[in-house]
Formats: sequence, C-alpha cells, structure tokens
Amino acid sequence: MILTNIESVPGKNIMEHFGLVSGSTVRAKHLGRDLMASLKNLVGGELKGYTELLQESRDEATNRMIDQARHLGANAVINVRFATSSVAQGASELYVYGTAVRVE
Repeated sequence: MILTNIESVPGKNIMEHFGLVSGSTVRAKHLGRDLMASLKNLVGGELKGYTELLQESRDEATNRMIDQARHLGANAVINVRFATSSVAQGASELYVYGTAVRVE
C-alpha cells in the first residue's frame, strides 16, 4: 500500500477513486509512564514512554486505515493526515485519514 501526504503518487496515474478512508485509536495514559514523565519533567528531556505510546497509536490507526482501503480495492492512500483530540481526562484519540485510490 502506497501512503503519501500529497495529492498524487509521482510517476503513477490515478485510475480509480474510492473516497475517504480512516483509522483511529483511543489511548489512555499509563500510570507507570505518568510517574516516569513526572520525574523527567523535573530534569528535562524526552518523555520516551509517551513517544512510544504515540508511535504505537499512529501505527495502529494507520494500519486500520490501510485495511479499510484494501477492503475497497485501493492500492494507495493520498492526502494522508493525522489529527488528535482529547476524549476524556487522560485519554486521547489519534485519527488518520486520506483518500483511497487505485494507481497504475
């Protein structure tokens, strides 16, 4: 599956348009990660626990979007975008969306 954040796939022609596809995941903070993040805030630096959590969330949401595109018969998703929102205290949604197409 080709994924791109631009409106086309360079060197390929869009043969069929399937419309919007998306994937999302809602994740809550982890008590252990919160404790380590609080300690890290005192000395500064990367919050690796949260970095890992966000990467896992992006991967899961992206895989769900890809599954939806494949189900429609697409072999590419163009104009891919990510969005986040808070859905409850300590929980956030990561949402990814794009346009499913078949390219040749």
